[in-house]
Amino acid sequence: MALRFIGIDPSTGTGESPTVWVDEETRELVIQGWKAGPELEAMCAGTEIPGHARGIPGNEAVVRVPARMVPLLRKACDAAERTELR
Repeated sequence: MALRFIGIDPSTGTGESPTVWVDEETRELVIQGWKAGPELEAMCAGTEIPGHARGIPGNEAVVRVPARMVPLLRKACDAAERTELR
């Protein structure tokens, strides 16, 4: 796996560091964020969405990233969509 660093939360201090990468081999976004917490996780798990089973599979997680990271997520999406990553 070759991770390409895209960016880190611009308000990061020394203790927290939501981060965005792109896996250059699979062209997937890799996101480090805050743990959702039991209340938000339960809300996500209990939401009915057509074509989607309730619950959160054991190999998945609910994470939170701040809205100020939207530009980084856009940059990561653009990078993942490109045929060739640099």
